[in-house]
Amino acid sequence: MAFPKTRLRRLRRTEGLRRMVRETRLSPADLIQPLFVCPGRGVERPVSSMPGVAQLSVDRALEAAKEAYRVGVPAVLLFGIPEHKDSIGSDSWLDDGVVQNAVRAIKDAVPELTVITDVCLCEYTDHGHCGVLTREGDVDNDATLKLLARQALSHARAGADMVAPSDMMDGRVGAIRAELDEAGLSHVAIMAYAAKFASAFYGPFREAAESAPKFGDRRSYQMDPANGDEALREVALDLEEGADIVMVKPALAYLDLIYRVRHTFNCPVAAYNVSGEYAMLRAAGLNGWLDEERAVMEVLTAIKRAGANLIITYFATQVARRLVDSRR
Repeated sequence: MAFPKTRLRRLRRTEGLRRMVRETRLSPADLIQPLFVCPGRGVERPVSSMPGVAQLSVDRALEAAKEAYRVGVPAVLLFGIPEHKDSIGSDSWLDDGVVQNAVRAIKDAVPELTVITDVCLCEYTDHGHCGVLTREGDVDNDATLKLLARQALSHARAGADMVAPSDMMDGRVGAIRAELDEAGLSHVAIMAYAAKFASAFYGPFREAAESAPKFGDRRSYQMDPANGDEALREVALDLEEGADIVMVKPALAYLDLIYRVRHTFNCPVAAYNVSGEYAMLRAAGLNGWLDEERAVMEVLTAIKRAGANLIITYFATQVARRLVDSRR
């Protein structure tokens, strides 16, 4: 007796069948919306290399946060553009800094929304590097740790639910955890940019955050894109120091590492769908070179399929709105 051949195509025939057996499902709860906060009121300054993204004053950032929450996005990630920059990034820990004011405004208006703050000095220093410099122009790792901890503490005191150190200094997670715990803020979580690579895909972000280095580059502290095993060592160190969530950044060129981190450590993993990845899809979509909506959904689904629990993406609110509308 001949047995019938297996036909995998049977379950691909209609959208209803495809939906029934879909292995990876993207949800608004998987997404985090980044926001760039700047001084002023009523400010919405478009970022030329990221169509659809703008620097926002606190009042406009609050409206964007409310909309993200309305469509089911559970968290926003705040980046600050200060009024003044100096060699040590002192505006980063001001009680009335742009990020601190945005945190308070958002938590007052939408207390259920999780507010995450980026912790780094690059947006605040006049030289654009992620830490303070030695006389020779190198980033001083240990001197920077104290300032990062101070910045994180100011964000936590303003009401941040989570801080996200993105500087790639050795030991910064431990320094921040100790500072928060000593201040009685042990409930504030840390999402570590654990495997952050020296990537060409950050260009548009540096326009948005006004954080391009004035000289040199960041390859002496961000990771070499060729190194995968080293990324696992970075993740292990950050978890040992007290990270609650670890991040792989960028996402698309590092899907293998998202997978490896998830299956090696079995901990919450975030992936950052970075500015250059966003800009590529937006440019191609605006020029009619591809179907942007389908491409975005395919990319984000791939990042989740690789193992990311959370995806930081500039498409977050847009995609969440689409997902909500599709289920009505």
